[in-house]
Amino acid sequence: MAVQALYAWDINKRPVEDLGRFEWVDPEEREDLDEAFTFARLLIAGTLAEIEQIDELIRAQLEHWDFSRVSRVELAILRVSVYALRFQSDIPPRVVIDEAIDIAKRFSGDESYRFVNGVLDAIHKCGQAK
Repeated sequence: MAVQALYAWDINKRPVEDLGRFEWVDPEEREDLDEAFTFARLLIAGTLAEIEQIDELIRAQLEHWDFSRVSRVELAILRVSVYALRFQSDIPPRVVIDEAIDIAKRFSGDESYRFVNGVLDAIHKCGQAK
């Protein structure tokens, strides 16, 4: 949900409050997602609060690739994942990276999970992430 919200933010810069309503989620499923909504809101707000630093960390790992060429889906995945790596020390880095890979496999191109894995692994290994 956080990735979907950050994707929407990248397209139309909607306020955090609007993003946190998760209007695209099926009303019948909403009742079971209160805890997930709370965590997603934390990720969204935190990511947007640190967006400049997060984007700089991503840019620093893009070899032979221009930041503007990163797809919006991949960028949303990377942003929320870098936030989790950098600012959510209670989540093991391997869990963050594995989850990002799974999301990339589900929502992005066939090979994008490799790109996402490479960028996140490099950020983690460089000691730029906690």
